[in-house]
Amino acid sequence: MSDTVDGRWAEIFGPRYLPVTIILALGVSLFAFNVFLSATALPSAVQELGGVEVISWATTLYLVFAIVGGAAAALIKRRVGSRMALVGLAGVFLFGTLIAATGGAMPQVLLGRAVQGFGEGVVAALCFALIPELFPSRLVPKVFGMQAVVWAIAAFGGPAGAGALTELISWRAAFLINVPLVLVFGLMVILVVPAGGRADGVARFPGLRLAAIGAGTLLVALAAIAPPGSAALLLLGAAISLAGAVWLDRRSAERLMPPDAFSLRTAVGSGLWLFLLMPVAGAATAVYLVLLLQQLWGYGPTLAAALGAVMAIGWSCSSVTVANVRKRSTRRILIRTGPILLACGLLAVLFSLETAQLPILVIGQFAIGMGFGISNGYIMLTIMEASTDGERDRTSALLPTTQSAGNALGAALAGVAANAAGYAQAATSEAILSAIIPLFLMAVGFAALAWLAALRMVQLAKRTPIAEFASE
Repeated sequence: MSDTVDGRWAEIFGPRYLPVTIILALGVSLFAFNVFLSATALPSAVQELGGVEVISWATTLYLVFAIVGGAAAALIKRRVGSRMALVGLAGVFLFGTLIAATGGAMPQVLLGRAVQGFGEGVVAALCFALIPELFPSRLVPKVFGMQAVVWAIAAFGGPAGAGALTELISWRAAFLINVPLVLVFGLMVILVVPAGGRADGVARFPGLRLAAIGAGTLLVALAAIAPPGSAALLLLGAAISLAGAVWLDRRSAERLMPPDAFSLRTAVGSGLWLFLLMPVAGAATAVYLVLLLQQLWGYGPTLAAALGAVMAIGWSCSSVTVANVRKRSTRRILIRTGPILLACGLLAVLFSLETAQLPILVIGQFAIGMGFGISNGYIMLTIMEASTDGERDRTSALLPTTQSAGNALGAALAGVAANAAGYAQAATSEAILSAIIPLFLMAVGFAALAWLAALRMVQLAKRTPIAEFASE
């Protein structure tokens, strides 16, 4: 693809690509809106059903099974084809939604969330895998920009919509809003997505590898709520389990991941590290900012959440703005700049909290969003282009799974850092402000590691032949 070849926004919304664009937007919506819908509706579910002590597990189980499902997505696609995989796993997500929405006790809601997570993990991964299959390279940044806009809309519309449904009808209605979305998504997939080829033969079920991935993710989630000493051991166990899953996968005849996953010797492996480390760094504000604004500045939940969502606005606006970049040299600059903006934004947010400066907080949050927005799409595009034709399904499907793993690991590490600094016991504003300094400095450190991974990926990508995706 030439550096000067560019796609137009009108193309992804034109007759040729509009149906596929709608499918991808719906696929992202299922995940994005479900995150915010469930977070708003679950407290009301707990009030009705009891079980406040297990409310965090509604998110934990969803995340664990989403990561496991995402890891298995490429294998499922090869076994049954694109169309059947998307329709079937959307049906699994729908089944989980119905289990949770009709739950008479919290254990049933938790079961529904786990089933939802597995179905949505596969659907999200397969939607990523469809991008290089159905769009030419020149339109891929536009597709990622569209997805960023969906996330920004979900960040604002999800809590408001779920809150209205919960107050006017029931928390169950907030869950059931997924039903029409899934039905429309399934119908569009049947009409538009090609069935896709199926691999011959029957592969061994990768139970051990999926169990290792699930166990590692679960240990990460447990580390987020454990005392610092136990958390360190849990994170070590998680690292061993996840590294073991990658090691086993490289030696398997039927792999879940590309052979160079997380290898620093290739652009794909370095890019996956970058894609993992940026969410780890961003978790400091994603997990704690809304709570800190309520504790330190006395803001209500709505205003605090709105300031938290500034990051999503920065991500969306910057992603759309840079989607027209043509030159590969400029794209490489954007990739390298993303982690730097992320680090600067984190430092600005920390400074604003320590000095009670609202304008600096807004600037910092916007900078964090820009760090992701200007680089995310081109990180993914570079990883896809560096992947071989035979591995592109596995590589593309692994991207959302890697990002989810980064969010999970970042939340756990943020919890460990904050608790080790005494945040949980802090009773005054001064004590809170002192406790969050290690949290933010750790996040900046991970942003620096992400920058090093970006340098490595860009360097290796220059030597890698550029692959084209869908035919023009």
